[in-house]
Amino acid sequence: MSADTKLPLNALRAFEAVAAHLSFTGAAQSLNVTTAAVSSHIKSLEEFLETPLFVRHSRSVRLTPQGARLLPGVQRGMGELTRAVDQLRLDRSSGLLNISLLGSFLQKWLLPRLGDFYQKHPEVDLRFSASRELVDFMQTDFHAAVRYGSGSWPQLQAEKMLDDWVFPVASPALFAKLGPITTLGDLNKYPLLHSASEPWVDWLRRVGGDTTRIERGPILDDSASVLAAAEQGHGLVLARWSLVAGDLASGRLVRPSTQSVRQHNSYYFVAPAHNFEVPKVIRFRDWLREVCSEFPPPEGERLEPQ
Repeated sequence: MSADTKLPLNALRAFEAVAAHLSFTGAAQSLNVTTAAVSSHIKSLEEFLETPLFVRHSRSVRLTPQGARLLPGVQRGMGELTRAVDQLRLDRSSGLLNISLLGSFLQKWLLPRLGDFYQKHPEVDLRFSASRELVDFMQTDFHAAVRYGSGSWPQLQAEKMLDDWVFPVASPALFAKLGPITTLGDLNKYPLLHSASEPWVDWLRRVGGDTTRIERGPILDDSASVLAAAEQGHGLVLARWSLVAGDLASGRLVRPSTQSVRQHNSYYFVAPAHNFEVPKVIRFRDWLREVCSEFPPPEGERLEPQ
């Protein structure tokens, strides 16, 4: 048999059914087809194999020696195929769900809420990979990603989940020492911590401040690291509302200013279009959309992006 020869799967399925019932009529009923269709499949299979598989009698059939040799292999093959298909269908609804997302979003926003998802969907096992790198869905086993950006990723479908705002935060001790920020000039009282993702220059431009007066200093590339530095009292930092809501509620950080600016970027649920049709992806996407809708914006003055 050549490598490009296609096995006649429908005929093999009919052969297995006839061998089980030793009747063309019984096989047809079990397959929900006509007796003529079963007879045609068996005839084509015998021509394909160039050997008879059944001895026909007026009211019954029996396997030939060649048919008896073929039957165990066909049964094993059909059983394996059925199990593989059933497993694939099951995997679409339950089991492991691989999500790529930013480590800061996972640690600061998502983890405290995951208990609700597991309670509602115990059949889904979440596996997260914290990375800022874009996912190659064709070369990896990721089902979806949560990304922070403009919403445009080539060849991927994106659905907005959560808008975000930025504002200054500091440790309670530093705030008690240096006081509130009621004017832009009050920023000069604080040492500034710099973040690659939330630069002071952009925030000052949008609130109408003097961007030339910002002091230079080390830039921390990781949101969790810069927030840890602020919590330890090293200075004032611009922070995303999504990442510091828990720290503000617990008192680990405070807001010296009530002014916040909505970001141009947002959090998006991102995946190839066909993955949006996978049941377990739908369950996580719908749950994430629901909890994001319940997350309120920050209090105080909120400026829209320019």
